[in-house]
Order: sequence, then C-alpha cells, then structure tokens
Amino acid sequence: MATTAFVRYGIMDKTEPFSAPDNVLQVNDEVIVRTQRGVEWGRVVLLQPQKPGKGRMAGEVLRAVTAADAEKHADIVDRQEIEELKCCRRLVKEHELPMKVVGVEHLFGGTKIIFYFLAEGRVDFRDLVKDLAKAYRTRIEMRQIGVRDEARLMGQLGPCGKELCCRTFLTALKPVPMKLAKDQKSTLDPAKISGTCGRLKCCLKFEEETYREFKRNLPRRGTKVRTRQGDGVVVDYEIITQTVEVDMGKGERQKFPLEELQFDHER
Repeated sequence: MATTAFVRYGIMDKTEPFSAPDNVLQVNDEVIVRTQRGVEWGRVVLLQPQKPGKGRMAGEVLRAVTAADAEKHADIVDRQEIEELKCCRRLVKEHELPMKVVGVEHLFGGTKIIFYFLAEGRVDFRDLVKDLAKAYRTRIEMRQIGVRDEARLMGQLGPCGKELCCRTFLTALKPVPMKLAKDQKSTLDPAKISGTCGRLKCCLKFEEETYREFKRNLPRRGTKVRTRQGDGVVVDYEIITQTVEVDMGKGERQKFPLEELQFDHER
C-alpha cells in the first residue's frame, strides 16, 4: 500500500504531497524526490495513508537520502550555489542589467539552476542566460520575484519572533488590504503592521475569519444594552478581549465583559 508523504523542499520551502512506498519513511526523514522541475532534496513533514483516487501529487519520493547524497547536497549548498551566485552577480554587473540577484537554487539532479532576482520592470537577460549556460553547461532559469517572495527566500524570523509564516505553512501569498487592519482595530502605524517584506503582515489575512466570528458576538455601536449598573448605549468594543464600552449617560463611559450585558442579539 502506498503512502502520501508531505515533503518540504526547494529554496522557498514549499510543502506538497508526494507518492511514497508504505512503511519506509518517517517524519523528518530527508529524502530525494522527483518534482516537475527535476530531482530535488526534501524533508518529510507528514505521512498519511494514500486514499483512493489520491488526488494530485507533486511527484514521487525516490528514496531516503544516502551518505553519498548528503555529501553531494553539502557540496551544492556550501560551494556550488555560493560560486554560482557570485558569478551571476558579476555577469549582471558586466551586462549593466537593472536587476538585483538575491538567490540561487541548484537542483539536486543538476539539470537546472534557478536564479531569483528583483527588478522594477522587465529585463532583457538573454545574453546573461547564454553566459551562465556556457559557464555551467546546464539549463538556466531566471525568475523575477517581488519583495514578499524575497522575504520568504531570505528571511527567517518575523516581528513576532517565530519563523516566517510564508516559510512554514502559507502556500500562497495573497494581497492584504489595509481594510483588514482597520476591521481588526489594529494600529495603522506601518512600522507595526508591516512584515519583514515591508508589506502588510500576512497574519491580518488568515486571522480575518477569527476576527469576523468574534465580532459577530458583539453588539453594534448604538445598541441599547442593560448592565449591572443600569442601561446604556454601546459606543465601542474590543474584539479580542470581548469587552464593550457603554455610554451610561451624562458623559460617563464604562467597559463591561460581553457576558455581563443584556441586549437584542439580532444583527
């Protein structure tokens, strides 16, 4: 019986399901996988029995790594990729191209080298690719990325002190509108609501549903409520703490836990 192995692989730490033999692998095993890009190095993060129909697989696990694989991988990371990055940056300077090369990914199988770069617009890098292909005698791919991808590529820890969400579980980097910060009553100071990439924090997006659910329990502003100290009108609320600020009349305002209020729950 086959197993589905969720493998984290590539410079972007992408996690996808791979077909694997049963009862061979364990979580955290380092493996060699075949993806659409070629043969790559990865790490098993989850194992599940393969269900009928199995769904879309990113590829297959070829084997657990061997001592020879580990030696080859170390050489790629510690020597080849460093040299390739230096070479590409030097050639970019020689060709006077308006681009910043920020990373390189040398596939374990050696069939492709991918260079990641930042640029404000389109760049004609055909001559650059020819020089790189001549130097390394393999397929060369130039991939333009944005600042959020650069953070995923280069970053490690976010402002919260934990590993970046885009490197752990976020599979797609979706736009994060300022409206979410306003709805969640976050500070609008860009320095406090921006992530490592300089864009609004992704957590604003994936916490949106939680805030919406919490907010659903709260009375609207202007709602008449009954408190232990008398009747009043809601003027504000705190979504996370589930507290409500009530105007008690004559300019007096007090905060109450939601469970202490009586009001019409229709919204």
